[in-house]
Amino acid sequence: MRFFLRRGLFYVITFWAAVTINFFIPRIMPGDPVRALIARNQGRIPSEAEASLRILFGLDQDTTLWQQYLDYWALLFRGDLGISFTYFPTPVSDVIAQALPWTIGLVGIATILSFTIGTLLGTGIGWRRGTWADSLLPISTFFSAVPYFWLALIAITIFSVTLGWFPASGSYDRSLIPMWSWEFVGSVIYYGTLPALTIVISSISGWILGMRNMMVTVSSEDYVTVAQAKGLSERAVMFGYAARNAILPQVSSFALSLGFIVGGTLVMEIVFSYQGIGYLLFTAVAAKDYPLMQGIFLVITVAVLIANIVADIAYGILDPRTRQEG
Repeated sequence: MRFFLRRGLFYVITFWAAVTINFFIPRIMPGDPVRALIARNQGRIPSEAEASLRILFGLDQDTTLWQQYLDYWALLFRGDLGISFTYFPTPVSDVIAQALPWTIGLVGIATILSFTIGTLLGTGIGWRRGTWADSLLPISTFFSAVPYFWLALIAITIFSVTLGWFPASGSYDRSLIPMWSWEFVGSVIYYGTLPALTIVISSISGWILGMRNMMVTVSSEDYVTVAQAKGLSERAVMFGYAARNAILPQVSSFALSLGFIVGGTLVMEIVFSYQGIGYLLFTAVAAKDYPLMQGIFLVITVAVLIANIVADIAYGILDPRTRQEG
């Protein structure tokens, strides 16, 4: 219990520090977002409304920075992330809610596929080390070493431009109305296949290599030798004894990678013009949309912290040695 209490206190302090940094960074960045908003909306927003907009966005120059900080925490506790400059007057929470499912659906499915395929391949390669299966490692490592944006551009050139199998950009056919229908769902899968494929290819090497190395280490343990001496089948020993213990670090890494799903793959969403959180963050930075940037950073931070908590709990349950005092 003390282990979980210590970890819980650590995450509370981490969350406070992340929110504090999230509050101060946009305010020390150069530029005036309110004047930029008025300049982008000339004719619709009069210059006389500058003072009112500063109060609306919590940037009132007559209010001290400490009071703005306290007001920011009060808004967070009410679930109010502010109003987006770019999509004014839409609340930030609504803008993020529209983009978040696209990123979770695409990057989440790709991450799960990459973890599952990579772990299974790593199990087989590590168990049969020294055979022809080891020749797969340099190939997978080569693809993971290729810059992601370059791999995405190669995929677009081959599968979109040359072969014409998949679209080069977008998240669904714009002629369709978003709704729960087979036609729309099929369009989403069709447009998301190429981005998902590039994510799997670029990230699968890490899962293969990590599981392979752990399998090599675990396969020399005494309990594996005893299981083989009992006459158990090779499949039972490999999955029931070796892989069961070798997968522990993989589970922890997988839980952490789930937290970064919310952040999406920024470069991938920019290259494919995919309407996820990563692309939304790119547009927010370009437009100096501080409330939207703060909201996205906060959502990503919370997701990573929750993933860390899940990883600690899962690892503490799977391996009780981590809960023991030194």
